[in-house]
Amino acid sequence: MPGVLPEGETVPADGSLPAAALHAVGARGFGVYVHVPFCASRCGYCDFNTYTAAELGGGADRESYADTVLAELALAARVLGDARPPRVDTVFVGGGTPTLLPADDLARILDGIDRTWGLAADAEVTTEANPESVTPGSLKTLRAAGYTRVSLGMQSAAPGVLAVLDRRHSAGRAVAAAGEARDAGFDHVNLDLIYGTPGESAADFAASLAQVVAAGVDHVSAYALIVEDGTRLAARMRRGELPYPSDDVAADRYLAAEAALDAAGFSWYEVSNWARDEAARCRHNLLYWTGADWWGLGPGAHSHVGGVRWWNVRHPSAYAKRLVAGESPGLAREILTAEEAHTEDVMLRLRLASGLPLATLDPTGAAGARRALADGLLDPVRYAAGQAVLTLRGRLLADAVVRDLLP
Repeated sequence: MPGVLPEGETVPADGSLPAAALHAVGARGFGVYVHVPFCASRCGYCDFNTYTAAELGGGADRESYADTVLAELALAARVLGDARPPRVDTVFVGGGTPTLLPADDLARILDGIDRTWGLAADAEVTTEANPESVTPGSLKTLRAAGYTRVSLGMQSAAPGVLAVLDRRHSAGRAVAAAGEARDAGFDHVNLDLIYGTPGESAADFAASLAQVVAAGVDHVSAYALIVEDGTRLAARMRRGELPYPSDDVAADRYLAAEAALDAAGFSWYEVSNWARDEAARCRHNLLYWTGADWWGLGPGAHSHVGGVRWWNVRHPSAYAKRLVAGESPGLAREILTAEEAHTEDVMLRLRLASGLPLATLDPTGAAGARRALADGLLDPVRYAAGQAVLTLRGRLLADAVVRDLLP
């Protein structure tokens, strides 16, 4: 997971949760996130909890990783006990590069989740993948195992941009992999884009969008490049080798993405995500954005159950050692206050096309909403219906609007 973790309070050795948190597990939906921390190489912009082979210690090898995750799953089953969710609505395997694990291991993890809690009949099951880490054969194995969705890290179609980002795949490989996924039976395929990379031209990004549309996928994610401290990209910028990203350029790229994707039949449903129809929306991410429950398996993974959020130790070796000792891999946790829960609700729901109910705002937030409406940042029709929904200009200024709606 990116960023610096808060300190929090200690997680009990057995991972137990307060009784109040177990009261209605899964009432708003339940998902499982599986973090696979392995990467063949480190991308220059990446600040996620990932490791190359040279960075790993004992107990952290890929060969035993599926068994280690299943050990945490067994602990999770003990923690939830009779408060188990009514079903698992979504599973999302992220990383890292999950598809560096054998497809059979990913299948075994999914089977373990199903045996533990039961997958809903219509469960959405996603794995992330780098384009060069999948083959037609591995994709067919994943589809047969019950994976329903694949998310491919394309980032760009421009070779020069891929080089700046330290991506290893060729410019055309992501589109080819998307075709292989469709041929393997995946109805839902996402391509990820990053825009605003130093050296990327407007023509480069337009070509990337054109390739995404031509690929026939049903979901697109597009994010502005964020330069994280401690990354190779940040070091190159500090040395003056590359310019820092421009906010104005990022805004232009976002407008270009909205125009191209809208023209191709995609609709935004979250500020950085577009889908061809409702069925193509990422239901797992919607669980996050609407405050549902999920259990995060793996080193550095975050979980949320009944207003309690916790996060695991980050290094795969430390993660494995705790589980071998029969202890929770949880490093720390926090119990959200009503004020913190409200803040997160505003921050996340306002990013959705479904919007934020105006009735949830306090007087200060309501006044901020009226100002945002007057400034053209909220949709007047939806506002009249009781929802705060961002306009296109509002999406460009979403963080500022959120600040104005909070106490």
